[in-house]
Amino acid sequence: MINIEEFISSVVKRAAEELYGVSDNLQIQKTRKEFEGDYTVVVFPLLKASRKSPEATATELGEKIAATTPEIKSFNVIKGFLNLAIDASFWAARFAEIVAAEDYGMAPASGRTIMIEYSSPNTNKPLHLGHIRNNLLGYSVATILKANGHNVIKVNLVNDRGIHICKSMLAWQLYGGGETPASLGMKGDHLVGKYYVEFDKHYKAEVKELVAGGMSEDEAKKKAPVMLAAQEMLRKWEAKDPEIYALWETMNGWVYEGFDVTYKAMGVDFDKVYYESQTYLLGKSLVEDGLKKGVFFRKEDNSVWIDLEADGLDQKLLLRGDGTSVYMTQDLGTALSRFEENKLDDMIYVVGNEQNYHFQVLKLVLKKLGYEWSDNIFHLSYGMVELPEGKMKSREGTVVDADDLIADMIGTAREMSDELGKLDGASEEEACAISEMVGLGALKYFILKVDPKKTMLFDPRESIDFNGNTGPFIQYTHARIRSILRKAEEAGISTEGYTEAALLPAEVELIKALSEYPAVVRTAGEQFAPSVIAAYAYDLAKQFNGYYHDHSILKEECSVTRALRLRLASEVARVIRSAMSLLGISVPERM
Repeated sequence: MINIEEFISSVVKRAAEELYGVSDNLQIQKTRKEFEGDYTVVVFPLLKASRKSPEATATELGEKIAATTPEIKSFNVIKGFLNLAIDASFWAARFAEIVAAEDYGMAPASGRTIMIEYSSPNTNKPLHLGHIRNNLLGYSVATILKANGHNVIKVNLVNDRGIHICKSMLAWQLYGGGETPASLGMKGDHLVGKYYVEFDKHYKAEVKELVAGGMSEDEAKKKAPVMLAAQEMLRKWEAKDPEIYALWETMNGWVYEGFDVTYKAMGVDFDKVYYESQTYLLGKSLVEDGLKKGVFFRKEDNSVWIDLEADGLDQKLLLRGDGTSVYMTQDLGTALSRFEENKLDDMIYVVGNEQNYHFQVLKLVLKKLGYEWSDNIFHLSYGMVELPEGKMKSREGTVVDADDLIADMIGTAREMSDELGKLDGASEEEACAISEMVGLGALKYFILKVDPKKTMLFDPRESIDFNGNTGPFIQYTHARIRSILRKAEEAGISTEGYTEAALLPAEVELIKALSEYPAVVRTAGEQFAPSVIAAYAYDLAKQFNGYYHDHSILKEECSVTRALRLRLASEVARVIRSAMSLLGISVPERM
């Protein structure tokens, strides 16, 4: 299938080479909407060779291209800019290629293996709104990378060990009274999260009491009995104390069952799940190797550090004085095992921007240990999600729970769809399925349309608006097209002979938009940016709606023109469906 940008580029370069003997540094871009043309050539880099004014150079180049390239129907010059207009027959040929391509927009196999880690929850609390952005971003980027022909391995690293896990365990031990998910009828991750909040409540009370007794706040935070008990529990866990280990396995089991329900509701999955409890020991052995090589150093309290001050950073702790590991310890071990086991070309970590420094250090430490593949580690950093009410805090129990939010989105979608008559004539089963599709589509699209680096404000009701730049607007456009196609099929209207129809300018514009899809998928893959796909899907849906408003399809009297418009509508629906699937969003057949 012809690559339009490459075709135009080769035409322009050939003409410039023949005229001026140079073709380097030529800029070619899509013509701005206020000017006539399809592609614009910036001729200023040619002026030294042409020895003519910008207008004369552009005119000469345009005449040369028009004379040698039948696909170029005309050109115009605005100062130093040459605007090229492509003949409608060229776009008709491109449309035929689009129709014939089974996996349109998908790239052939690249031979590259890319691992992408997302989710990475702690087993001391349920998933919340921040996790939703992480999971949706990671899953979508993985799907986009697959569409670019890469072998993609989706992984989850569960933070199942550490002091934060022990806080929930200790609080359940002290204040739980034997409660279980079954005895309360509560999801396991919610029950464990309840005790994480409970720990914080008791910890703050103890600190307050110690401060009232004359201790400094910093000292009180270190010597609060409940914190000392949690630290002792972590040491026992690392020593494989049977009682502590059994409690850990039980409570983590509760959490995993809860997570699985949430992941299924979100529509995300993983090819492999790693657990920090299984990787931190390898990290410890790497630290020991680094000590022997002189990359790391040991302080008087027995803790192990690396000095990165010469690299513009600071000193970084790798192992505590009591021998327990930190996040960096296990991340070193996990990275090594992944690259060695899977022969990776690239490793992408989807982690919030508060960890930017952590990943900068991780890459640098691995590099100093001699692992050249550290250059192929990429941190896909994203901003936090805030609500109209402000920020969320896990330990204070003020987070927006993922399960509650998903249920609310589906409920709101049902309510708004009913109000607008979108579910008229649907059975209860259909209404439930469509509401779920629309609610989740609204949530996913609203989050993914935003550049990952930006902190975003999430407004649930705004996301379900059926007008504007929302998931439901695009879903409804797809459903509208499918309705047109069903009516045509029921009426026995064929799309045979559509290739004989003359294209109107609006139809050429739609074909141009469809022809851009492979390049959009490629750009989204290169930039790890679902927002690029989201913007394209919205623009395509909006463009089709404008076309449909101005041009009749089923009531068109000319059978050849009607066939073309039906085929065009069908391809728009197919590309919308494909683009939305890259965002993890389903589109309804009827609405």
